[in-house]
Amino acid sequence: MINIPRGTQDILPKDTPTWRYVESKLNEIAATYNYKEIRTPMFESTDLFARGVGDSTDIVQKEMYTFKDKSDRSMTLRPEGTAAVVRSYIENKMHGDANQPIKLYYTGPMFRYERKQKGRYRQFVQFGVEAIGAENPAIDAEVLHMLYHIYTSFGLKSLKLVINSIGDMDSRTEYKEALVKHFTPHIGEFCQDCQNRLHSNPMRILDCKVDKDQPSVKTAPKISDYLNDYSKNYYEQVKKNLDILDIPYVEDASLVRGLDYYTHTAFEMMSETEGFGAITTLCGGGRYNGLLEMLDGPSETGIGFALSIERLLLALEAEGIELEAEEPIDLFVVTMPDTETHGLKLLADLRTSGISCDMDYLKRKVKGQFKQADRLNALYTVVLGSEEIASNQFKLKEMKSGSETVLPREEIITFIKERR
Repeated sequence: MINIPRGTQDILPKDTPTWRYVESKLNEIAATYNYKEIRTPMFESTDLFARGVGDSTDIVQKEMYTFKDKSDRSMTLRPEGTAAVVRSYIENKMHGDANQPIKLYYTGPMFRYERKQKGRYRQFVQFGVEAIGAENPAIDAEVLHMLYHIYTSFGLKSLKLVINSIGDMDSRTEYKEALVKHFTPHIGEFCQDCQNRLHSNPMRILDCKVDKDQPSVKTAPKISDYLNDYSKNYYEQVKKNLDILDIPYVEDASLVRGLDYYTHTAFEMMSETEGFGAITTLCGGGRYNGLLEMLDGPSETGIGFALSIERLLLALEAEGIELEAEEPIDLFVVTMPDTETHGLKLLADLRTSGISCDMDYLKRKVKGQFKQADRLNALYTVVLGSEEIASNQFKLKEMKSGSETVLPREEIITFIKERR
């Protein structure tokens, strides 16, 4: 027997209504903020992620699914969404559009070869937004408001939004130098990954899961002490905007986010629900000033976030929230052995009119067919017997109330549509 690849999952028909509901709600919320959907390829040039995500990150060094195509070019299944969206923004010259900033959202599978954990998969579905073309604390607040709106709209309550500023490029450069100076005397006590990152990306040492309890991590310099005046003022305005929008948040000077392209505002949404798991992060994001130029684009700035739908569903489960995402069918047609072809014809007419319907194909008795209608959550049933066909009078039964209505065949479609 061939089994499913480790770290992936089948989303079965009993679960797909919930997935469709969640994805539909995310799309609706994005539309209320005037974000437009973008769809990018599932694989891109490996160089896009090496340059855009950062060749010192765990994603690039350890987690990417990379392969050579038939022209010997290195391709990678996308591990995250931002780099691909920015690539499309540059390639399609969106910076020349009259409507700025460009506000985009996406939904799709991402691929990372990481250790299987609860709520984390090697193929997972990510929803993300990107606002490109405006460096303004107001749009940072808008993005954070959307993030908060999304999770609370599903009924989640045990949430914690953590924010920080990692400053502009000048502030980050000065801070990195301070970190190198601080960690150098102790670097031999750290894991090999942290030793490799000391000079290339020392900020990643601060969020290393292996060395998080090292004394020198706890005494490391804080980015807040290295912010220049512009970065400080920008961060203060972001916080004022969040206060105006009544968005609760917690500041954490150790939150730095690992990807190379982040500047200024960085944030994570956490679940504080008991039993959610050791990894409490639901979503992360931040501002990226310089990413477009790293990918040979214009000197525009952007901000965005990405969330895993799997972890959203896990948080809902942890808080005991059940989504009403059933997808009943409109009508189940009950047939007799000699009226099956009449049932097929009625189903065809109903379906071309946009009515969802089904009938029995296993030669069940009438009682068994009504049980099948219940299992399918049919709103109505109709019995096709020889007498009903001869008289053109059909009894529609509303399954929830049990009420019955007798109609000629030509009125069935109108009746169901009016009451649906």
